[in-house]
Amino acid sequence: MGDMMILWLVVLIISIVIEAATMGLTSIWFAGGALVALGAAAFRLPIAVQVILFFAVSLLLLIFTRPVAVKYFNKDRIKTNAESIVGRQAIVVSEIDNLQGIGQVTVSGQEWSARSIDDDVKLSVGTVVNVVAINGVKLMVKPDPQMEKVK
Repeated sequence: MGDMMILWLVVLIISIVIEAATMGLTSIWFAGGALVALGAAAFRLPIAVQVILFFAVSLLLLIFTRPVAVKYFNKDRIKTNAESIVGRQAIVVSEIDNLQGIGQVTVSGQEWSARSIDDDVKLSVGTVVNVVAINGVKLMVKPDPQMEKVK
């Protein structure tokens, strides 16, 4: 077995071991590149071709398969803590006025400082809103068009 075949085999094994240890889609792309480069070394292609194939295949795998892999890899991820609030409804308990920098909402019994995503909109007490983002320690909200004020 040639020196380059051993090198690509080592790169392949290291990439797989790192991926198995982290399970974070960090090095699997390089394993694919190393596998192709190993094949090129088996056919005794020049070292420059092997290196180019390694980088090209790794980059192509990264560009074309990573978005799909991340989508399915994170599919069962459960949102925790504050990020689980995004997308939920809340009730304004203290008028929201971005100009004055005031406003609070309750979500699942918890009180949060809140700001409207539209600076020109004031939200009065009792308005049902949707949480669209978290900015620091404040919820960014918008009025829920399907709900009326809670009395």
